[in-house]
Amino acid sequence: MTSPHLLLALQDAVPALVPADTAWILVATALVLLMTPALAFFYGGLVRSKNSLNTMMMSYVALGFVGILWALVAYSLSFSAGTPWLGGFSNAFLNGVDLAPKGTIPHLLFMAYQGTFAIITAALISGAVVERMRFWPYVVFISVWLLLVYAPVAHWVWGGGWLGTLGVLDFAGGTVVHINAGVSALVAAAVLGTRKDYGRQAILPHNVPFVLLGAGLLWFGWFGFNGGSALAANGSAALAFTNTFLAPMATLVVWSILDTVRTGHVTAVGAATGIVVGLVAITPAAGFVSPVGALALGGIAAFPSYFMILFRSRTRLDDSLDVFAGHGIGGLTGALLTGVFAAKAWGGTDGLLAGNPAQFGKQALGAGASFVYAGVMTFVILKVLGLVMSLRADQKSEGLGLDVTQHGEEAYSSGEGSILVLPDEIATVPVPVAVPIPATR
Repeated sequence: MTSPHLLLALQDAVPALVPADTAWILVATALVLLMTPALAFFYGGLVRSKNSLNTMMMSYVALGFVGILWALVAYSLSFSAGTPWLGGFSNAFLNGVDLAPKGTIPHLLFMAYQGTFAIITAALISGAVVERMRFWPYVVFISVWLLLVYAPVAHWVWGGGWLGTLGVLDFAGGTVVHINAGVSALVAAAVLGTRKDYGRQAILPHNVPFVLLGAGLLWFGWFGFNGGSALAANGSAALAFTNTFLAPMATLVVWSILDTVRTGHVTAVGAATGIVVGLVAITPAAGFVSPVGALALGGIAAFPSYFMILFRSRTRLDDSLDVFAGHGIGGLTGALLTGVFAAKAWGGTDGLLAGNPAQFGKQALGAGASFVYAGVMTFVILKVLGLVMSLRADQKSEGLGLDVTQHGEEAYSSGEGSILVLPDEIATVPVPVAVPIPATR
């Protein structure tokens, strides 16, 4: 059995709408949309307070720009008939996207559900460039990236393209979402260079409760991300839902043990990170592996991401929030382990442990193709944009914080009107000094 996404793209017969399927995907779409604000809290808590609003806005802005571009152009490029490499324009501007069935749900709902995936994938990249990338160049970048990177890879895997027809398994986005975004984040961090304080002072999370809140809301939304990818209220959805329940638990346990062995403490940031890595890793396998396989996959996935974070911290690569370690490596691990643990009895194609090593090779090919394409194209996009606009904030703006310099706001004011934003400069308003008034008789 291949991914339901691809089955819908290739389907010729048009069945009737199923109300239960429609109801579940309506809920799942709302759950996945919630994941972008959840990501904003997860990322926003990990940065310094002077950059928290800017970091959160880098997620929220994708809801607008990426969402509109998805509806107008990118959905058609991803899911309409075309070549093995890219869809066509037959559904551009939502032409032909109406209430008629696509599978057993309305075509319009399928488009909206897939749009929530595109939105959060673009937003994921921001974690690698926060605290130094200017806001409007970032908006232009994720808009172009959606059309030139996300849409082609989504078509390859889910839209009737070459990887899907080859038999690459990606139930809910290990390749399309996480490898795609993680590698793009790695390249973006390298192109932009380090923050001015990187390696010279400790850059600590300003609000760890935000990080935990974001991780919890991401887990909640992820039930729609994976469970909804069955595109029906059926056994496949129940399996993906249960595996999304189990795998992050295993990752959390292993991550906590690794933290304790290395530092003597189980950190809150580490626990939140472990949960997210487990969610990332189970995504491509959610509807293809057994629940016990999901536990094993989640536990194994902790190791490569954990040690990649340690390795990256010793280099000059300033991937601010370790997007590559969490999503790139987590997605790669999950995609490869799908080829190990997948079982036909659970709705997939037999993998390595079931006597089909060829599936592991297909998974490696799919992951490698996405890795190379996303990396090269992201590099080209950023270099071209850098010729016409400044990608980085200047050192003065970076020092003051991107909340004020990019948005004219503060997350936490120290008093009423503590920062005055002028057209050409940002000045600190002096605090009035109380003058004692002599007592009168």
